[in-house]
Amino acid sequence: MVRHRVRLFTFLLAVLAVGTTAASADEVGRIGLDIKGNDIVVDAFDDPKVDGVTCHISHFDRGTIDRLLKGNWFENPSNTSIACRQTGPVVIKDIATGSDGEVVFSERASLIFKYVRIRRIADYKHNALIYVAYSSKVTESSAKNSISTVSLFGTGASLPAKAR
Repeated sequence: MVRHRVRLFTFLLAVLAVGTTAASADEVGRIGLDIKGNDIVVDAFDDPKVDGVTCHISHFDRGTIDRLLKGNWFENPSNTSIACRQTGPVVIKDIATGSDGEVVFSERASLIFKYVRIRRIADYKHNALIYVAYSSKVTESSAKNSISTVSLFGTGASLPAKAR
């Protein structure tokens, strides 16, 4: 019975570790915060439909000791910060042009229902791309969000025709 619980516990930890790892982002930094194993993680990802734009996101990663003490094994806080910049020649591919934009990055923040997402929105009036980082949950989303813009001025790139 005890072995079964240990195996189940180990399996759940493995699922949690896989479920909260960004598949399309590269970890570029990790800052240890305390003896409980809590860290701030900095990831980088390239916009899949806009060449020459890289976004860096930072987020809180709860350590095992903190999870044990607080009893919440399966969830990280919703705090995410974002900064996007031109890192090469900008080439805009087939992007969504509606006012709600499109999700360009999604990462689990809990075992099942919570995600951190980044959405790109085209700002036609200011010739810029807007990137919004936010947390979404099936039942209750967070008001915490972060925003970054990339100006297309001087890049030679232009936004595609606006959706009607």
